[in-house]
Amino acid sequence: MSHVQAHPDELLREVAALPALPGVYRYFDSADQLLYVGKAINLKKRVSSYFQKNHGGTRIGHMVSKIVRMETTVVRSEAEALLLENNLIKTLQPRYNILFRDDKSYPYLKMTGVPPSAARAAGAADASGAPAPATPVAAHFARVSYYRGGVDKKHRYFGPYPSAWAVKEAILLMQKVFRLRTCEDPVFSNRTRPCLLYQIKRCSAPCVGHISAQDYASDVANAEKFLRGDAQEVMRTLEARMMMHADKLEFEQAAELRNQVAALSNVLHQQSMDNVADRDVDILAVKVQGGKACVNLAMVRGGRHLGDRPYFPVHVEDAAGLADGGEGETPAASVEVQVLEAFLAQHYIDVPMPPTLVVSEPVGKGLLKALSEQVGFKVSAVHQPREQRRAWLEMAQTNAALQLARLLAEEGSQQARTRALAEALDLTLENLDELRVECFDISHTAGEATQASCVVFHHHKMQNAEYRRYNIDGITPGDDYAAMRQVLTRRYSKVAEALKEAKHAGHTPTGAARMPDLVLVDGGKGQVAMARAVFEGLGLDLSLIVGVEKGEGRKVGLEELVFADGRDKVYLGSDSAALMLVAQIRDEAHRFAITGMRAQRARVRVGGGKLEEIPGVGPKRRARLLQRFGGVRGVALASVDDIATVDGISRELADEIYRALH
Repeated sequence: MSHVQAHPDELLREVAALPALPGVYRYFDSADQLLYVGKAINLKKRVSSYFQKNHGGTRIGHMVSKIVRMETTVVRSEAEALLLENNLIKTLQPRYNILFRDDKSYPYLKMTGVPPSAARAAGAADASGAPAPATPVAAHFARVSYYRGGVDKKHRYFGPYPSAWAVKEAILLMQKVFRLRTCEDPVFSNRTRPCLLYQIKRCSAPCVGHISAQDYASDVANAEKFLRGDAQEVMRTLEARMMMHADKLEFEQAAELRNQVAALSNVLHQQSMDNVADRDVDILAVKVQGGKACVNLAMVRGGRHLGDRPYFPVHVEDAAGLADGGEGETPAASVEVQVLEAFLAQHYIDVPMPPTLVVSEPVGKGLLKALSEQVGFKVSAVHQPREQRRAWLEMAQTNAALQLARLLAEEGSQQARTRALAEALDLTLENLDELRVECFDISHTAGEATQASCVVFHHHKMQNAEYRRYNIDGITPGDDYAAMRQVLTRRYSKVAEALKEAKHAGHTPTGAARMPDLVLVDGGKGQVAMARAVFEGLGLDLSLIVGVEKGEGRKVGLEELVFADGRDKVYLGSDSAALMLVAQIRDEAHRFAITGMRAQRARVRVGGGKLEEIPGVGPKRRARLLQRFGGVRGVALASVDDIATVDGISRELADEIYRALH
């Protein structure tokens, strides 16, 4: 059979020599970039099918035409092949595989201190006559806290939870019902009287001896049982202890337990979504539309529904039809099934997995077998659930549809802005997706720690991975023009050389030699004149340079565009979609520059990076932050999501605080 694409003879010989065994294969292009990772029950049949068929102008054909090299790994079973395939996908991020990127790890509820059994034993020893410590020891009284990161055996962890909000709700529950402490050990060890949490009945004040280690350990044990889903057992235990104290005429202790039972009963009544029969379940719903996909993951832990979290895979269109359907393999699955199975295989590589999955699409037995082997227990998937599980799945499907609609609306709006900018500036582009804008800004404080930023807009969105900062030196402090000259020269001098070499060799400029379609500078005539001088010196196209000049009174929406090639100024209008995009890019450049400058200044100054140095954090907000997190160190350890929960702290300011302290 003739080959449609011209591939290296060495590659075709490797394909012909492949064994008829299960394994994983990897395809590479001429630049040695990984194109695709796949698995096969029969390597010879599966890989040969790519090179023996005419795939035409399909996505498969486009990928196959780029293959110049391959690597294969033989394994013992289909399950091993599937697990290896998805480990490689998650690690190497190939161009043509469905890929899920975790932007951050899952949060947990963390219990520090000795286990309840050891604490009760210590308390019993003290009660039997052993000398008690002069002051309570923090390690003897478990602390409940929010945690994100790798877990260890030193402490107990509950979760994972789908969001920081879910963890905070669980911690509040531990305070309301079981009155467990949340303060850090140094605060605990230095208390001489109870804090406000004791006054509002959110803590039993173990720091000043208001509860014994033995009784506190019982509360901790009940809290841990509740988090594991044993709510009814906890209720019975508390009621039995209450009756025991009442029989002994210990009415004060009985009243405390009565209040605890009432609080727990109220919590269980409010959590109408509980299902004690289902301790740990993940509910997964898939929605695919407009070439995009969303997997909505809802989590049930300890019988309690903890909320959900959306995931948006990339390369959905490129990967469609590549996952299955080779010669001798199973028929090609629907895109929804491919997306769901890719999520299951990749997501649970480093995330704890429950024994039961409720899914919107059928999952292959081979995948479930592989997942079971990976986690060490049987994993089952329910495709058409009933009763409570059905309600959970319907809710997850609704959320998946809503999240995907939001994503598509945002992307459509951004594409409209890109089109409006191209039309306003008469940019001639065959493909709007390829419009690339680079924007520069200068930031310093009275000449100190001068930095320039370069941010990149491409494919209708900001490309954070391509941002660059430049430390500016050798100039007069505060000379923004000299700073702009330096950063533009450093950024484009090598590009200009590459362009000249490509022109001399008669090649079309690509890669490092490609200039952006637009170079934005934050400033008016002065900065544009400086940029013009740099581009003239380098022999670059002056029409690329556009300055963003602030309008009258420096009001947002009144900006005008200034051109380096002599064109008249352009005012786009405050409601212009093009101006919205220009402002978005300009503001991002300013944000990126100023955060870099503050970090640089904090490193230069002794004791830099304190809260009082952060613009927007006055005495009231600083006091709230310190009260919430117990000190500057606590604020520094908090995530952006945590900081944003403080009253008066917006998401943007939380981001600024986090950056300044890191």
